[in-house]
Amino acid sequence: MAHATYENVTKRFDTGTESVVAVDDLSIAIEDGEFLVLVGPSGCGKSTTLRLLAGLETVTEGTVTIGDEDVTDEKPKDRDIAMVFQNYALYPHMSVEENMSFGLQMTTELPADEIEDRVTSAAEMLGIPELLDRLPSALSGGQKQRVALGRAIVREPAVFLMDEPLSNLDAKLRTQMRTELQQLQNQLDVATVYVTHDQTEAMTMGDRIAVLNDGKLQQLATPLECYHEPANTFVAGFIGSPSMNFLDLSFHPERGTGTGDTVEYGFTDEQTERIRDAAASTHDTITLGIRPEDITIAGDRGPETIEAHVDVVEPMGKESVLHLSVGSHSMTSLVPGEYDVEAGQSVRLKLPHDRIHVFDEGGDVNVFDEGGDVIFNRARETESLPSGALL
Repeated sequence: MAHATYENVTKRFDTGTESVVAVDDLSIAIEDGEFLVLVGPSGCGKSTTLRLLAGLETVTEGTVTIGDEDVTDEKPKDRDIAMVFQNYALYPHMSVEENMSFGLQMTTELPADEIEDRVTSAAEMLGIPELLDRLPSALSGGQKQRVALGRAIVREPAVFLMDEPLSNLDAKLRTQMRTELQQLQNQLDVATVYVTHDQTEAMTMGDRIAVLNDGKLQQLATPLECYHEPANTFVAGFIGSPSMNFLDLSFHPERGTGTGDTVEYGFTDEQTERIRDAAASTHDTITLGIRPEDITIAGDRGPETIEAHVDVVEPMGKESVLHLSVGSHSMTSLVPGEYDVEAGQSVRLKLPHDRIHVFDEGGDVNVFDEGGDVIFNRARETESLPSGALL
């Protein structure tokens, strides 16, 4: 096994008239056997980051290492990596077996019987031994993806690199392949870097996720840490579906409230003190964030409640998605499907004190807390399973 690191890595592309920074001073350490997911919107630099580790792009500044070896200037063939591409990249005139063995034949001096053993073992691991004689044109999308994975597995690399390998599959098969990839990675126990724009894939597959935007690392943490303790409003809004709601409020420490555009939200004394101490009288505007699933319909008025207008109701069966207007802000709430709510109604929403997040003005620069822009987010307690639940 091996680990890999990016140390202060920057990648610039010169267009002739300007220099575009695709990756900006990135530092990440991928542990032995870890499944790290690079996630972010299109153009955020995640694929470029992966290609820098593969050696398919040159590093402008910084250092890339695999194991204890500096590979910043090494060619791809000398990096002991295997890459799975988005478009499978199978040779159409070769059988599955020939596709899986071709790389070993070209880049190693392994004897033919060992190559055959590796191909057979990988095919059995992936559940495709009966496909070894077929051409790619006779395979389904899921089968092609398994062949591409098999071609990487037979190399027995130090690091696996995967660039959106499931994006060409339909939704049901993508869900199935997510599970299979996790099981496969656990079985192989090899450091894996996986690129996706799908935050659901990132949340369900990664040991840790690196959230990127505009070439900069926004947060590197476990999926649940990114979900419950987002470092800034970008991470808070990107991770989770539907995305987090935000309300820009003026903070009044003397009253312990945040107000703005038909909203008056009352903080607890503890929250008021923490916000006041963090603000240090330099900011009077804050951003309150809350996830749609944490909002409930309230019966009585209270400090945690706000008034909203229902614009659209999307019934999903078990739950309904409410699209709401709160002054000039748009919000989303998830409520039980049996609630009788119709578009055009006015409702009172409860934003529980132990489910809110508070960010600095703009949500981009941390001026409140050295650990991140979140200045209040009560820790979630994990409930224990009932006695005897685990067999």
